[in-house]
Amino acid sequence: MTIDRLGPIDPLSRYNKTEKTVRIENKEKKDSVNVSLEAKKSAELFQAMETVKTAPDVREDRIAEVKARLQDPNYINDTVVNSVADKLMDLFGI
Repeated sequence: MTIDRLGPIDPLSRYNKTEKTVRIENKEKKDSVNVSLEAKKSAELFQAMETVKTAPDVREDRIAEVKARLQDPNYINDTVVNSVADKLMDLFGI
């Protein structure tokens, strides 16, 4: 079997080369990020909004105040009962 040249390119010539390959030294490049002042403020605002959203809707100080009032037998009268009943009906849309 013979291998003939294909045009001006010799297919066997690349295997006969004994030249050493040149290594390119890779210099370490470090990435950097610059954050604008506006982006920092937006991030702070977003964090504050998320904190408010995740905060419980229950106010412990008001609950303690109501519990103290309910333990007083003179507090519960017709006016209080009617007011609570009206608020509950409004809450449930009745």
